[in-house]
Amino acid sequence: MALMISVLDNDFYKVTMQQGVVRLFPAAKARYQFINRGKHSFPEGFAVALRKAVDEMALLKLSKAEKHFLQVNCPYLDPVYLDFLEGYRFNPEEVHIEQHEDQLQVKVEGFWYRTILWEVPLMSLICELYYVLTGAKRISNEAIIEVTRKKIEAYKALGVTIAEFGTRRRYAYDVQRLVLQSLSQYGAGSFIGTSNMHLAMLHQTKPIGTHAHEWFMFHAARYGFTMANAMGLEHWVQVYRGDLGIALSDTYTTDVFFKQFDRMYAKLFDGVRHDSADPLVFADKVISHYERMGIDPKSKTIIFSDGLDYEKVERIARHCLGRVGMSFGIGTNFTNDAGLPPMNIVIKMTEAHPQDGQWTKVVKLSDEEGKYTGDIQTINLAKTILGIS
Repeated sequence: MALMISVLDNDFYKVTMQQGVVRLFPAAKARYQFINRGKHSFPEGFAVALRKAVDEMALLKLSKAEKHFLQVNCPYLDPVYLDFLEGYRFNPEEVHIEQHEDQLQVKVEGFWYRTILWEVPLMSLICELYYVLTGAKRISNEAIIEVTRKKIEAYKALGVTIAEFGTRRRYAYDVQRLVLQSLSQYGAGSFIGTSNMHLAMLHQTKPIGTHAHEWFMFHAARYGFTMANAMGLEHWVQVYRGDLGIALSDTYTTDVFFKQFDRMYAKLFDGVRHDSADPLVFADKVISHYERMGIDPKSKTIIFSDGLDYEKVERIARHCLGRVGMSFGIGTNFTNDAGLPPMNIVIKMTEAHPQDGQWTKVVKLSDEEGKYTGDIQTINLAKTILGIS
């Protein structure tokens, strides 16, 4: 049965954002909700099994070895925060789980600095339990290693760098560990790290990540839609002082983001991350923006991370070569290519409660309408305020 075995079995950007929340917004609260994009049917008893797995997460805690790994490899995580993380414990009472026939409902509510760590492990547990309880049979361990070997050797032949971003929708922990084993063994010169802190430690590779959409979604609740990007960037710089310099651009569309990603931010941040819509159109927008700012695009990096496979990576690499720096974060195509269809699920922040404020609905617009999340009235309000057609 699916179990989480480490508090670091999570995406790195959850920890980097958590440090920012602890420092800047310790009294803020947040609500998250599970979204079943793939309209999967969950078997009888699923909620009970998930409840049991979530309850057992209360036993997880940061070990001395894990703390040392973060101290050595992530010097921008300050000692006060690492002491906090050492004392952090998941509180299962923050997670509310229900099942109505074959449909699953999962909601999370509590202080943002605490609840921010739930999203990724919850999604991982839902995926792994789904395959276990539906009796799914994956390909063999040897086949997973071989499939991954062929992929990373193909990417190496393209001359691109690859990070593994697949924790949230992995087939299972064991599959992701096999994937990392293969990437580490065969990926020298191409494989540069993983978003999973626990597996980064096991394989002595780099944990990779900066921030996610929820960082800017909260800032919209706190400062309004028109100031969300600017304040989100400003606070990121305040916390990290130039480290972790890849900005996520599409929370309220890239076009809106670039209106506030001025020359100061464009020079200060190392680059931007692509997470929705046509990557070639996005690359052209990024290059044009840097050129308008008088910045050489080749000195900056685009991290592409939206549903990548070899064909997509090859097309992007050909388009960007010699024009802008690039790297690729590949998730589900690595960790859930096990012979069965991957799940299409997300968990997103739905409401935020800033200090001295009130519960406010939050939305994500992205660069493609199919990836919008949130209440339709709030989405329309954001589009009106931001001038998005």
